[in-house]
Amino acid sequence: MKILIALLGGFIFGLGLLVSGMNDPAKVRGFLDVFGEWRPELIAVMGSAVTVFFIAYQLSRKWKAPLFSERFHLPNLKVVDKNLIVGAILFGVGWGLVGLCPGPALVNLLTFDSSILWFVGALLVGNRLAHVWSVQKKH
Repeated sequence: MKILIALLGGFIFGLGLLVSGMNDPAKVRGFLDVFGEWRPELIAVMGSAVTVFFIAYQLSRKWKAPLFSERFHLPNLKVVDKNLIVGAILFGVGWGLVGLCPGPALVNLLTFDSSILWFVGALLVGNRLAHVWSVQKKH
């Protein structure tokens, strides 16, 4: 049942990205270009996402456990440190330059566009490098 729910959730998420246009790098870059030819329509997408998450989170706080897991997996990060700030900056710069973040990029893999394939490859390499760096830093 867990796999079916994860598959259904991923399908709904991907469909939402397609319907909203969040998988279109030009549309996303247009949204970020507030001093140029700004395309504000993604405000509704982000506002809807925040609203749905807020409601779901508030409802989940009343539950002892999620429906399809033994426990909730909440973030354990309690401080804003240099790693978080650098990671957020790198994510934001990448999102602004390319117009994609990981979710829409994975949806766009199905287009077999070489630039998307390169982006996802670079994303995976960067993820592994960050993991290795953070593990070495702890030891």
